[in-house]
Amino acid sequence: MKTVLAQAKRIVVKVGSSLVTNQGEGLDTRAISNWAQQIATLRGRGCEVVLVSSGAIAEGMQRLGWKQRPSAVHELQAAAAVGQMGLVQVYESCFSKHALRSAQVLLTHADLADRERYLNARSTLRTLLTLGVIPIINENDTVVTDEIKFGDNDTLGALVTNLIEADALIILTDQSGLYSADPRKDPNAKLISLAQAGEAYLEGMAGGAGSHIGRGGMITKVLAAKRAARSGAHTAIASGHEPDVLPRLLQGESIGTLLTASALALDARKQWLADHLQVSGKIRIDAGAMGALRNEGKSLLPIGVIEVTGAFQRGEVVAILDESGADIARGLVNYNADEARRIARHTSSEIETILGYIDESELIHRDNLVLL
Repeated sequence: MKTVLAQAKRIVVKVGSSLVTNQGEGLDTRAISNWAQQIATLRGRGCEVVLVSSGAIAEGMQRLGWKQRPSAVHELQAAAAVGQMGLVQVYESCFSKHALRSAQVLLTHADLADRERYLNARSTLRTLLTLGVIPIINENDTVVTDEIKFGDNDTLGALVTNLIEADALIILTDQSGLYSADPRKDPNAKLISLAQAGEAYLEGMAGGAGSHIGRGGMITKVLAAKRAARSGAHTAIASGHEPDVLPRLLQGESIGTLLTASALALDARKQWLADHLQVSGKIRIDAGAMGALRNEGKSLLPIGVIEVTGAFQRGEVVAILDESGADIARGLVNYNADEARRIARHTSSEIETILGYIDESELIHRDNLVLL
């Protein structure tokens, strides 16, 4: 931890609702002031910091006088719109005490799934960092739908980490880190201080999607670390209740769990492909095609396709599944869904005979494909 985090110069910090609100009673100004002070300390050391912060809906409920969280989507979006005003106002006030400027950036997955908008967001964030501004990022809950939402700010934090090619993602939570088992149930549970992001056993420790811990959010943090590692970023999961946790982590102090990235990072374009949460369709391939992709770095040919699902157009991003249905890659497809179904299980030399024309001999070229 001392080596990798102490060298980090560009950092994404994610703080959850429990750390910025008073148990749903609106924003905790004292806590936010504390985060601003810690980030100011990091800025004083020459670090660039992006903050991903929850709390807009809780603040909106408080401002609107609502005692219970609504279930209707339009009411939640209204609360987010009202609350985002308060969230940004408090952050701006707290950062200004340290002579720091802040900026609000609201994102949806659609902003990052479109290549041009992705590059625009990337340029804007990099410019803000160059100007010494602290970007405060949240999901754009006011307009978000199930089709374009990230789902949680852990995932958003990882995507922003990849977007700006940050060195580290720090996820602050109300838990001490990742444990070998649920510490609330198992007295022998041990804190995992160090591991490599993406190791399959970590997801089991986090409880899987259906466990109590999983519902509590640890699984999303482990998966966020796996995603951030694709761009070479290390992830720390630590308690936000630790005094001066950010400066201490960046000094190399061992706090919580550090999930390290492998040395190999994806290039920017393939990272964009890998970061697609929603896809237009799915292509299931056989073992032979799987071996060609994973072991030989080849393109995906139609002969290796078992099944095509969805309604996608040429040039859209699709998921590639193995025979068992596991999600193993993303790619930009050269043919639409109907065409892909027609040429599946056929050789490339047969494409023109089947379709009456041929655009590409590959269904997905290796330059437009990334393994997950």
